Amino acid sequence: MTHKFKARLKKIIDTSFDLLEMKIANGGIISKNEASFQLELAYILKVVGQLYEFHPSEKFHLELENTIQLKSKSRKSKTDKARIDIYLEFGNENEKINSAIELKFLKKKNHREPNNRYDIFKDLANLEDYKENGIELCYFYISTNHSHYVNQNEYSENTRDFDFRDGKEYIAGTKLEYKTEKPYGKPICLKTNYKFNWKSIENLYFMKLEI
Repeated sequence: MTHKFKARLKKIIDTSFDLLEMKIANGGIISKNEASFQLELAYILKVVGQLYEFHPSEKFHLELENTIQLKSKSRKSKTDKARIDIYLEFGNENEKINSAIELKFLKKKNHREPNNRYDIFKDLANLEDYKENGIELCYFYISTNHSHYVNQNEYSENTRDFDFRDGKEYIAGTKLEYKTEKPYGKPICLKTNYKFNWKSIENLYFMKLEI
């Protein structure tokens, strides 16, 4: 039965992302920072998730900043515990499926370049770790009003490894590193291939990746 809950949880997540995008793009939601972006998505997920509880025994559960136990040290926390932006569970007493969502909301006026690009790839690495530790559905979701991340002509030679512009691809096993005198962080190597495709709505940009 888990496959049934998996398909429905994917629908809940996909529908919630679509609703959030349209509400932000049309002014129905005003997100001023990443925390409010997280709360708005969580609210929509909660509403949509409860609508998919078709039987009294089925429950949709959501937690913000949930901590999970890992088999090894997290690249994010440097401990064997990891804090997930949004954690979901869906199922009944006999079977359930879980999901982790990591978010980024990058505003042009809070430009942290190139460190924001590094942090995106670190989130992807963390999600890969979560999946190896029993989280079945893992997603990365980003919104920005800054085209620098989407269609910038080029990045500096020292940080060009960290590139998720529209249409770009990452090949599993490729080492990404800062080629600067004082690197912002350690090199990152991901285990999965990624294709980066952005959606543009009313001068805003959105991207969702399933890990």
